Amino acid sequence: MTAADATASPTARAGRATPNQARAARYAVWGALAFNVVIVEILFFTGDPAKNDLIGIAKFIALHAALLMMLQLLLVARLPWLDTWIGADKLTAWHRWTGFTLFWAVVLHASFILTGYARLSDISVLAQIDTFLGVFPTLLGMLAVSLIVVVVALSVRFARRRLSYEAWHTIHLLLYAAVTLAILHQLYEGTTFRANTLTTAYWWALWGLTIVALLHGRVVTPLLRNARHKLRVAAVVPESETVTSVYVTGDDLAGLRARAGQFFIWRFLTPGRWWQANPFSISSTPDGQSLRLTARAVGRTSAGLRHLPVGARVFVEGPYGAFTTLHRTRDATLLIAGGVGITPIRSLLGELDGPVTVLYRVPGPAEAVLLGELEHYVHTRGVTLHLLTGRTGAGDPPNMPFAPENLMSLVPDIRERDVYVCGPPAMTSAVLRSLRDAGVPKRQVHAERFALAGD
Repeated sequence: MTAADATASPTARAGRATPNQARAARYAVWGALAFNVVIVEILFFTGDPAKNDLIGIAKFIALHAALLMMLQLLLVARLPWLDTWIGADKLTAWHRWTGFTLFWAVVLHASFILTGYARLSDISVLAQIDTFLGVFPTLLGMLAVSLIVVVVALSVRFARRRLSYEAWHTIHLLLYAAVTLAILHQLYEGTTFRANTLTTAYWWALWGLTIVALLHGRVVTPLLRNARHKLRVAAVVPESETVTSVYVTGDDLAGLRARAGQFFIWRFLTPGRWWQANPFSISSTPDGQSLRLTARAVGRTSAGLRHLPVGARVFVEGPYGAFTTLHRTRDATLLIAGGVGITPIRSLLGELDGPVTVLYRVPGPAEAVLLGELEHYVHTRGVTLHLLTGRTGAGDPPNMPFAPENLMSLVPDIRERDVYVCGPPAMTSAVLRSLRDAGVPKRQVHAERFALAGD
């Protein structure tokens, strides 16, 4: 435990966000999208008419599909202000729904364009497909649609659960190939935005800004940060039979500007492991000297953490996430953790002042990792800790620790607190429902889906 953990860290005194700042970030994203939707629709309706109605509908959908592609790239570009004010959890959810919308847009575009040209040429749709396969620009578009369909099909919940994180992540990279093919397709086939020099400049400026943002956030910034900080494994500490902590040191770690509650995407540059990248939360309060992650052995990467050699080089992307004290609105705080979801909660403890209560849900005391550190805060900072154990629903009356009445019994002033929740998805959803039923204002609830905190 570092000295910084014993007292509130400097970042804890850096001030709080206001709800208006987070709201403004959301409005900025959707406002910019709405503005560009209006622009492309003006371009469409003032442009030359299509050869028939079906082709016209296809072109209308294509313009909106291109905007959705740009939005998808921006949502994963890791733009700092978006990540700070909106959070990776919400951005990931938006990315998922945008992806499914894009899927239907490209499928509909392909269907209408095939049907429209088949009618124009008075041939069957199958014959039109054969014709398009022999035309280079349309072949590019068909390949782009095929790649998008494959990636989306493997991203639905049924298929996603059967893939390792590494396999799913690798398959997801096919979307960059699909975007490249789609851009080339637009170079040849795009007519709506080539009405004049101004409309052409507008369209390719949009694409240019999107690609620059993506490269800056996902390539340039990580490379510069890792070259500067030179991260290496300093120690590997087993916390239990299945949970391991990894300590990482480097140069000028304060320059990373990591906040408690955030996470990095970690890549350990050892033989056979360098290509594996996984998100793990910081599990101790950042002190500018070292970083710590703590993970349960679930996937291949987390299971192999215990065998990392000291001195191994580490490549990180981040810090990411809005699960921080920056979004506090109240002086008192309730922290709710489930299982290894305790890691960002433990990190937050070092930045919080005022009354703090921790509810830690585990099957039994033996599974309560980092419990000694939590108890340290109980004795030195007056934190209230409730260890909630036992099987949910067992006993008479049933063991329902997160039922609204039980939450209010444990924390009578719950409506006057900020509430931070991190745990498995089912637990997190149940807690959020109970908080709503208990009357806790939505602006005071901050949730981190466990999928972002581990693999």
